[in-house]
Amino acid sequence: MKIATVRTPEGSRAARLDDDGYVLLDAPDAGALLEREDWADAAASAKGAPLSPDATALAPVVPRPGKIFCVGLNYRKHILEMGRALPEHPTLFAKFSDALIGPADDIRLAPESSAVDWEAELTVVIGRTVRRASEREAEAAIAGFTVMNDVTMRDWQFRTKEWLQGKTFEGTTPLGPVLVTPDELPGGVRPALDLTCRVNGEVMQQADTSELVFDPVQLIRYASTVITLRPGDVIATGTPGGVGHARKPPRHLADRDVVITEIEGIGRLENTARTA
Repeated sequence: MKIATVRTPEGSRAARLDDDGYVLLDAPDAGALLEREDWADAAASAKGAPLSPDATALAPVVPRPGKIFCVGLNYRKHILEMGRALPEHPTLFAKFSDALIGPADDIRLAPESSAVDWEAELTVVIGRTVRRASEREAEAAIAGFTVMNDVTMRDWQFRTKEWLQGKTFEGTTPLGPVLVTPDELPGGVRPALDLTCRVNGEVMQQADTSELVFDPVQLIRYASTVITLRPGDVIATGTPGGVGHARKPPRHLADRDVVITEIEGIGRLENTARTA
């Protein structure tokens, strides 16, 4: 099953994506839908005339997550290109929901940064409250997966040893287009999917999500040890090699660059960078 948050003239609505379009659901967005214990049954049984995908504008699939966890250095090749050793524990940092944009919205290039980078990421969406989750509980807590590009202001990220300031600039981070439940993906809760990021048509990143050092289940177990995870929370699992900062010379996003972030079986984000 595929769940989205669509923008309508009356406001946003959660929707189920079928072959012929989006069927509206009784919730203002996918995050609110996930707060219902029966969300999967409610979404699967909904009826109605589908909205055409061509006429539908999409919001971030979860517009205002209570928590946005991100994971740094979680693909083996990316760790090596950054000149680091494989980690013993996940590197966690956070974003705020004001950073999120829809899957076709413009990425804001803040005038304060001259080093805006791309980071394609498989992202977990939580569908059940968990704290100190066992492996089985962590698996059951996964509502599904979506796509994020963790757009990063590198010059701000590396001002200090803490990364947050470069990771959560407002209006920079596309999330979507849909949440896909694990039963539809190869590998289920540990999906093995082709991930790519293209800038102006050129492939910059390409990897298989099975290359993660810490898989989605491990990340939920780790994060839920720190704090309770609740429905609608998201965990971006990290980015593979190919980021602009690691290139020689470094390459960064400029006005009108088109960034396409795609994960097979889930969908694609297509965002144009625009000077704010």
